[in-house]
Amino acid sequence: MISGKLSLTEAGGTRRQFVAQSGTGHAVLMDDEQGHTGARPIEFALLALGGCTAFDVISILRKKRQKVTGYEIELAAEQNPDPPKYFTKVLIKHRLRGEIDPAAVEKAIELSESKYCSVGAMISKTAKLETTFEIIPEEKEDTSAEAA
Repeated sequence: MISGKLSLTEAGGTRRQFVAQSGTGHAVLMDDEQGHTGARPIEFALLALGGCTAFDVISILRKKRQKVTGYEIELAAEQNPDPPKYFTKVLIKHRLRGEIDPAAVEKAIELSESKYCSVGAMISKTAKLETTFEIIPEEKEDTSAEAA
């Protein structure tokens, strides 16, 4: 079972800011658009999707002995215009650096989306997930005499 709790930070005030604490003891600040002192709950859902697929992809690529020297994911989501404002479309762009076989990246992403990422499985019930990736080759140092 996964657990967590939220505690209002200012019980008698006008804020709607919460400290969210996971069952494993990690805490983050959560707020709304008006308070703007922490991420909104829907932003955490998007970040959770990114984190879920990132952990899957990097683990799979390391098992395939790919040389990944950098990795980031950019996320963007469209929402239903009326409440509840669930995701209707999510764009996920994986940007990797290193000596990496594109086929290995494609397979890692496919496995994450179809088998491993539980957050993606939930979000894909309402949203179309569109995934792309880019591999930025590692720059080779020029050690020739011309470089001097």
